[in-house]
Amino acid sequence: MNLEESFASIVANRRSVRAYTSEPVPQELLEKVFGLAQKAPSNCNTQPWITHVASGDTIEKLRVILPENMAKGIMSFDYPYNGTYQGEFKKRQHDAAAQLYDAVGITRDQKDKRQAVFMKNYEFFDAPHVAFLFLPEEFGLREAADVGMYAQTLMLSFSAHGLACCPQTALGFHANIIKEVLEVPEQHKLLFGISFGYEDKSADINNARVGRAPLLETTTFHN
Repeated sequence: MNLEESFASIVANRRSVRAYTSEPVPQELLEKVFGLAQKAPSNCNTQPWITHVASGDTIEKLRVILPENMAKGIMSFDYPYNGTYQGEFKKRQHDAAAQLYDAVGITRDQKDKRQAVFMKNYEFFDAPHVAFLFLPEEFGLREAADVGMYAQTLMLSFSAHGLACCPQTALGFHANIIKEVLEVPEQHKLLFGISFGYEDKSADINNARVGRAPLLETTTFHN
């Protein structure tokens, strides 16, 4: 397989996986995967991402606390979650949700079951690891975009090494408790998390395949 084919395969295999086995990823492999992600580009090579990886007892503690907080309506944000989706963006969101729930046989009117699927976010979909991505408080939108480039590089690194992952904005809803458990300084602001590990290929929810918009719907070529 040549370089072009290898890249195409890695990109195609990268998708959001929502069920994992309990098998932990060896530390040596963790360091290799995250080390490659360090190659991501950034504005003026500032590399503004700050990453904390929770495993073992730490992730198990969070797996208990976060669902409890969410059930009580206790949330804390380092960055406001106030955007709204309209038009084609709303349609893409709706279509993705429909494909996800269809994979597990949940209809639109089964709201309790849909909520149960959503709450799995706070159990990290049973993944043995989760990476939390932070940004120093003095930085803004430009550097947040750098963290996004780092996150994509990290997820492609997971894919290239036979690992699965799922980026989760929902994990940014509990910044205070996550920083407390991980002993992260207040001046480091939580953007989102990425659960990862080995895919549970027997789980129906992992049969969901979310489509993408046609290229010319998102990209304009100027000559």
